[in-house]
Amino acid sequence: MAYKYLVIVESPAKAKTIEKYLGKNYKVVASLGHIRDLPKSRMAIDVENNYEPEYISIRGKGPLIKELKGYAKKAEKVFLAADPDREGEAIAWHLSFLLGLDSEAKNRVVFNEITKEAVKGAFKEPRSIDMELVNSQQARRILDRLVGYTISPILWKKVKKGLSAGRVQSIALKLICERETEINEFKPEEYWSIAGNFKKGTKKFKANFYGLNGKKMNLGNAEDVQKVIQEIKGNDFDVTKVTKKERKRNPALPFKTSTLQQEAARKLNFRTQKTMMIAQQLYEGISLGRGGAVGLITYMRTDSTRIAESAKNEVAEYITKEFGPEYSASKPRIAKKSASSQDAHEAIRPSSVMRTPKEIEKHLTKDQYKLYNLIWSRLVASQMTPAVFDTVKVDIVQNAILFRANGSTLKFPGYQKVYVEGTDDGKEEKENILPEMEKGDRVQSVDIEPKQHFTQPPARFSEATLIRTLEENGVGRPSTYAPTLNTIQKRYYVKLQSKRFEPTELGMIVNNLVVEFFPQIVDTHFTAEMEKDLDAVEEGKEKWVNVIDRFYQPFIKEVETAEETIEKIQIKDEPAGFDCELCGHPMVIKLGRYGKFYACSNFPECRNTKAIVKEIGVTCPTCKEGQVIERKSKKNRLFYGCDRYPACEFVSWDKPIGRNCPKCDHYLVEKKTKGKKQVICSHCEYKEEVQ
Repeated sequence: MAYKYLVIVESPAKAKTIEKYLGKNYKVVASLGHIRDLPKSRMAIDVENNYEPEYISIRGKGPLIKELKGYAKKAEKVFLAADPDREGEAIAWHLSFLLGLDSEAKNRVVFNEITKEAVKGAFKEPRSIDMELVNSQQARRILDRLVGYTISPILWKKVKKGLSAGRVQSIALKLICERETEINEFKPEEYWSIAGNFKKGTKKFKANFYGLNGKKMNLGNAEDVQKVIQEIKGNDFDVTKVTKKERKRNPALPFKTSTLQQEAARKLNFRTQKTMMIAQQLYEGISLGRGGAVGLITYMRTDSTRIAESAKNEVAEYITKEFGPEYSASKPRIAKKSASSQDAHEAIRPSSVMRTPKEIEKHLTKDQYKLYNLIWSRLVASQMTPAVFDTVKVDIVQNAILFRANGSTLKFPGYQKVYVEGTDDGKEEKENILPEMEKGDRVQSVDIEPKQHFTQPPARFSEATLIRTLEENGVGRPSTYAPTLNTIQKRYYVKLQSKRFEPTELGMIVNNLVVEFFPQIVDTHFTAEMEKDLDAVEEGKEKWVNVIDRFYQPFIKEVETAEETIEKIQIKDEPAGFDCELCGHPMVIKLGRYGKFYACSNFPECRNTKAIVKEIGVTCPTCKEGQVIERKSKKNRLFYGCDRYPACEFVSWDKPIGRNCPKCDHYLVEKKTKGKKQVICSHCEYKEEVQ
């Protein structure tokens, strides 16, 4: 079919959706991401010539480039419609160069959502390529190349091959290592509490010891507790004060990239990379039956919580119709623009709130539905009225000993009708309803229970809390968090244990070297300032060459010092405690790219290696001979299998417990659901609750 205009986008899914909107005069094809980049084999930055980059066509993309040139020759005009961000602008610039297009031509189209109206509107107002955006992306790319290709060879030479260091990844690793040091050096401190069960008439409630004579008292040891307990005479306590208040809780703002990643981790148990992959699918377009493909959400790489007036009006209309006018906020909450926010795009929101999750569920995969429902619910809730709670604080006294009871009841649900924000510990606030009490009332204690506690070390970072900490420190930008977290795991600098980051021995070694010899790289303040400078390039306030030069000149001196000073680090092999079954030499534990493994000490004469496995103390339920061991899938997910594999092919995602089902005699497994443990049958519906 003949066409007049060629449109180049990044992905085939996006191409298919857009071609449907534009009609027969347009041919839409995909570049499949970048087609030109710095070569992988060398630095390719001329530091003597204003940091001039040397770009080449990406290996394997020759046939695609030839195809694109052929399409471009047949078209009256070529439009470049890559994603609406720095990376997309750079792709458009590289395409313009390779296709020989006029760099000043108004052939760049951008849209924040892939809907018919947004796409057609964008093609009415094409612009020329924004070189300030391109220069900002180029500066980041060059800076990362200078850091990575300068420090990495030092790590290869002094530690081991295959290591790397980068601006954002080094700070992420440093945060994880520092937290691990805090945990290891933590000294728990003893403290006590006294919990009381009380009743007024037949209604029971809880109150906790607060202090003496109206002043708060901390209980440091058992002796402090005994002094309080000895002063309690009998069961009668007087209500001396009742404070009632109304408390409002505002809804969370619409999602930006980092908050979507955090909330998807908390509520959906999605890894950061998975969240971004599914969000990309929702943005590029999903087929909704006869209506064809449509972009369901706005662009998913953004640091803004702003939404368009048209979207606000549509949401307000929906809320009023579904819940009533009392649920629609007349002035929805607006966040203050942070210093690091570019506010270039809207928040992540549904392209139309009228497209409810339930209505389109049948067209989505299970994971697409979950993420769309999260984004949709968050937007609707953000435009609703606050939740209103009635709170009550009751002071209960005997012999100057003060117990305090706090209660709250939901008076008006407001936004909580639709959505309640997740928490890092997975616990949601529960109502605590107290009986009606007035000053002068008398209540009775049912039992008084002292409890010993010890302070806990800080928790290791989860993906959600690490992203939040990086963002709070101004380190990285929306597009960098997912690849950063992926890189530090791929390099085996950290591992995820129970969904928390734990540094490996290799990660600690690399971090210590970078912290000692390249302090600027891991200085959060310096890196945050660098991000601001790079943003200034985007705004046309800074020349990218000047930003790079200010960083590179002191950095290269650090590099020269490091090369002279760092001594080669020998990662010593540990004795394994048994001999090689092939040659009889002692086996040792070595540290490889993917962790520790057993190897023969007679290498290279003997190349015997074995994975280090962890037995769980359960005999294989299939072959009755082997032991069940922990294994890791290619995606690093824990599963259980027989140590006689491949002779025995038993596998289970859930942990076998070594007992059989009393109903059907198949093996039982331990399963965690929403933080609760259950023992369930691998075959029938039998289950046991685990306390």
